[in-house]
Amino acid sequence: MIARTWHGRVPTPKAEAYLAYLQRTGLADYAATPGNQGVLVLRRTEGDVTHFELTTLWDSVDAIRRFAGDDYARARYYPEDDAYLLERELLVRHADVLLVALPPAQLA
Repeated sequence: MIARTWHGRVPTPKAEAYLAYLQRTGLADYAATPGNQGVLVLRRTEGDVTHFELTTLWDSVDAIRRFAGDDYARARYYPEDDAYLLERELLVRHADVLLVALPPAQLA
């Protein structure tokens, strides 16, 4: 399994609207892409800037390419992103997933 992590920054007053926008765009596209195994959406506010970090889980590089295209190390953006994002980071990070652990109560 491969984890793909993207980071973006938005003005804090736009954070709630951006989350709703993400659900309509990127998160919906992740879910519709064969080989996607889920997403973790993290949000951290630092004053007037809110950071979003999305980590998606994928079966393979081929699955990532189905979502991101051949240059899968580049971030994928949507036309309306500029209405929210303070800048567009060009690259994402990929890492092999070695272990996914759940609390013991969830393993039963």
